[in-house]
Amino acid sequence: MSSLALSVLLCLVSAVCYAAAAIVQERVAATDDDGGWYGPLRSTPWWGAVALTGLGAGLHVLALAWGPLSLVQPMGALTIVFALPMAALVAHRPVGAAGRRGALLATGGLAGLLALTGPPRTESLAVGERPVLAGAVLAGAALLMLAGRRARRPVVRGVALATAAGVAFGMASVFTKAAAEDLAHGRTGALVPTLGVIAVLASAGMLLSQSSYRGAGLAAPLATVTVVNPVVAAVAGVAVLGEDFRYGVVGGALAGLAGVVAGVGVVLLTFRGVSVPEGRGPVPRVPAARGASRGRRLVSAGRGEGGRG
Repeated sequence: MSSLALSVLLCLVSAVCYAAAAIVQERVAATDDDGGWYGPLRSTPWWGAVALTGLGAGLHVLALAWGPLSLVQPMGALTIVFALPMAALVAHRPVGAAGRRGALLATGGLAGLLALTGPPRTESLAVGERPVLAGAVLAGAALLMLAGRRARRPVVRGVALATAAGVAFGMASVFTKAAAEDLAHGRTGALVPTLGVIAVLASAGMLLSQSSYRGAGLAAPLATVTVVNPVVAAVAGVAVLGEDFRYGVVGGALAGLAGVVAGVGVVLLTFRGVSVPEGRGPVPRVPAARGASRGRRLVSAGRGEGGRG
């Protein structure tokens, strides 16, 4: 098995782990009445989600070791391809026609990226650039978090926090790729600080993503993280790590088009992915706003904003 094929296989298993973790996180957020950020820490299922996320992250690191960042990160879109059908299965609701189209578009777009991805490069993030880049990323994530905290509408708040989480996760992968290259070539001088940055970014992404689900459901936050994460990482891979695509400029343009197709598929799968007859009870979509009676039904799939998947 080639290194690229092994990387793709690891991405597939990692996406399943991340999808399962996202479903558990959202369910914990939907049932947590405490309202504090520390509430999930007392939840056993939440720690199960942490374990699944850790397993997915470990597999993701291995995938980065054998594959290019500009492919491995977009493969993360498979998380939502798996998450929405899995959520529908848990709630006994079928995936609708739009959901199937979204899955096909997302998978087709990723297949296009796979076909156009060039061979892995051995370039690494310059040691001198790492502190500046880490500081800029953390500052940007903090600004997005503050903006989310000020938002009144739960979906807007969830999207802002999920954007911050996507940025944190994407840049954590950039630093992970850099650390893997350092280890492979015996450059251990900056390894400890780089691992520290990875730990901070990954932890921030986990906590921000958990916060993004509160009141906003699964769909909008998960779609945002799924799109922002690979975009940030792929741009960094091309701009900083020197990665590229086959066939030069034409290949790069086609790869961008494939990424757009995959993104459209993610949006379709997220917001139209679960078909729910009217009046059939709770579904994996956005819960009613906090403060409403606990018996209020969830918003039906495809109706209203920010449907939960």
